[in-house]
Amino acid sequence: MQVIPEQRRVIVGVDGSPNSIAALVRASKEARLRHARLDVIQVLPREEPRNPSLVQRARAWLRLRALVARTIPRSRHLTARLRIAHGHPAQALTAAADRAELLVIGARVHSEHGNPFGGDTVPGILATAHCEVIVCADHAASSAFSAAASGATASEAIRGG
Repeated sequence: MQVIPEQRRVIVGVDGSPNSIAALVRASKEARLRHARLDVIQVLPREEPRNPSLVQRARAWLRLRALVARTIPRSRHLTARLRIAHGHPAQALTAAADRAELLVIGARVHSEHGNPFGGDTVPGILATAHCEVIVCADHAASSAFSAAASGATASEAIRGG
């Protein structure tokens, strides 16, 4: 009897925010280092039409493809798989990462509710994921947020001025 090993996978959730872009860059590096396939998943909320039309799904996938093409190296394009999922991000990403080696997500550094992870997605994933999880943040974006809170401009915050 032959046993065929399952393909190694690194999952990343993206929504177009600077933090999810940071997660995509990190996930691409991790997939290369682990010799794994990169699965890029965008989770759309259920509030959108219950059964999105083929055109709506195609548009969402094309936007995701353009985002990935701008972000990761060309050498990773052939081994990346893009998916659009619907539902709550924590549940959809955890389900997608069921047999994955790694799940990479972005998180806001600050929240209006006092949660350091910015919302309920990251704690939900950390509580239920069955694989290793990496949480990324775009520090340039968080510096701009801190600067805005203190009255400085974003360019001053990035320059450190």
